Amino acid sequence: MNGASATPTKKDLRVAVVGGGICGLICAVGLTKAGVNVHLYEAAPKFGEVGAGVGLGPNAIHVLKELELLDKVVAKSDLPKPEIRPCHFVSGYGDHEVIYDYPVKPEDVGLGIHRVAFLDAIAPMADPARTHFNKRCVSLSESSDGSEVVIHFADGTTASADIALGADGVRSVVRTYVVEGVEGYTSPGRFVHASFTNSLVYRGLVPTAKLVEVGVRTVMNKTVVSWNGLDKHIVTFPIKGGTIINIAAFVTDRSKPPSLEPLPQPWVTQHSTEEVLSEFADWGPDVRAFLGCLENPSAWAVHSVNPLLDSYSRGRVAVLGDAAHAMLPHLGAGAGQSLEDALLLIRLLSHSETKSTNVELVLQAYDMMRRPRGNHILESSIKSGLIYEGHGPSGGSIQGQQKDLPGIWNIWYHDQSADFANAVRWLLEKKAFT
Repeated sequence: MNGASATPTKKDLRVAVVGGGICGLICAVGLTKAGVNVHLYEAAPKFGEVGAGVGLGPNAIHVLKELELLDKVVAKSDLPKPEIRPCHFVSGYGDHEVIYDYPVKPEDVGLGIHRVAFLDAIAPMADPARTHFNKRCVSLSESSDGSEVVIHFADGTTASADIALGADGVRSVVRTYVVEGVEGYTSPGRFVHASFTNSLVYRGLVPTAKLVEVGVRTVMNKTVVSWNGLDKHIVTFPIKGGTIINIAAFVTDRSKPPSLEPLPQPWVTQHSTEEVLSEFADWGPDVRAFLGCLENPSAWAVHSVNPLLDSYSRGRVAVLGDAAHAMLPHLGAGAGQSLEDALLLIRLLSHSETKSTNVELVLQAYDMMRRPRGNHILESSIKSGLIYEGHGPSGGSIQGQQKDLPGIWNIWYHDQSADFANAVRWLLEKKAFT
């Protein structure tokens, strides 16, 4: 590293976080702030996120407040503070008839921010003496006496810790250990339970001024808009203070069931604007206008964790974020779930009673609290996508969607403090805590 002195720690516990995206970085920074000895290992040569905008719902805002990070994130968002973010559902066809305006309460505040800006807000707080780049994890193992986790990297080096936390995304190598143990590494870097969902999403960013110039009539710089259609839908939302519109256009092939295997890589490919327009040839004028503004759009093969994990932990190893529950993005809930995971781990691992000898039970408590919620939100995201694309319980008509859309966001106000309290109570019952 760069020779910087490490941040003083209050605990002897050694934690390794694998993956330096939003989830891993938040977890590492939060643990560092809590006095835990944590090292962060990132495969890339520097912090950086692929993708465009990320939506932070009320639960994510709560986590950032708890970790005293919200002000720094807001400062990079080009908004003075989190704001109410209603969702406006319209038909993708014809004159874009309004389907449903999702009701919001004053406390339903959120934030849209570019992923890179989010990282820029948090990365300066990472301890440079304990941050390691160009460290691609290819497998995990245990020490001979079972007291340590050994992380093996592509460059031939290893690192040891009392606990390893996998925040290494949908292609999680740490998840392989959690699901199959050491035996799962039949080849270096193997990952499991990453399933192609038969959906592609075309992504791009367009200046709001450009949309006005080409005659888009729907107001897109004030709220999230979901443009619904058969086997396709588009989500647009403003970032950078409403000056840029994030566009995500989904196309789903429902002629076959989702695969239980990932697609061959690469999962991100470049396409022409004409290709995107051809997918939406029969859609309405506003859609055609804003899709025509996309420059060098990329198509992402959408993958999720499938089958659902039976456990988020094994021994001294746990997964969080997309490594645990990569989900379809149809509720904009993935980032919030990642931050909820991180908050509970930070609280548990910084607890005065947590030590090397009881960490397996501590991670079991994390799994017990987080897995039901994470898996529920994953399944709810699938159901929401079916509604948007004309396959909800009440059918694809406007009237059918109006029956199915109310309540889909009854997910934001989970009691995260209760999760921690219940985890501690269970650990006391197990006599892991006294």
